Amino acid sequence: MTTTGATRHTRYDRRMFAVMNNPRAGALHATAARRRTAVGAHVVLTAAGVAAGTGAYASDRPWPAVAVLVLLVPWCLATGVINGATRGLLELRTHVLDERQRAERDRVRARAHRLTTYLPACAVLGAAAADRSGQVRAGALLVPVLAAVLVTHWLMPLWVAGLTARDEPAGEAEQGPDSL
Repeated sequence: MTTTGATRHTRYDRRMFAVMNNPRAGALHATAARRRTAVGAHVVLTAAGVAAGTGAYASDRPWPAVAVLVLLVPWCLATGVINGATRGLLELRTHVLDERQRAERDRVRARAHRLTTYLPACAVLGAAAADRSGQVRAGALLVPVLAAVLVTHWLMPLWVAGLTARDEPAGEAEQGPDSL
């Protein structure tokens, strides 16, 4: 990582770079299969968290809120594994990334946007079909469906980046955080 122009890297930038490029966690995301597993686990934990969160919203019982809190720890760990696999592609500030990384981030975001473009339309059609069939009132689906669409749209770039990250070349020297 080099400093471009007059941009100065703050202590925060250097710390986040060090966290996202920590070689000790490399074994967790060293292979494509491990990265796919981490992304799959993250998707499942996210779905369970959204379900528990909407359950907490719709219910006066405390267990859904407790479930959200319990799911938060493994969700954060899975997020960290994906961020480590992508070297902080989506978390580091733009001025910390080199040109190749900025291009990769733009590519990942564009692909994720294309994947989620039809999600709201499918959600509306599904809610309308459920309402029309008389099985569920559309109003009862509003919060859970909107929550699921929002969370999916928010996390899709992370999932795409985790699934498309490449293995590290063998023998390539690691850049340290002091190279900022």
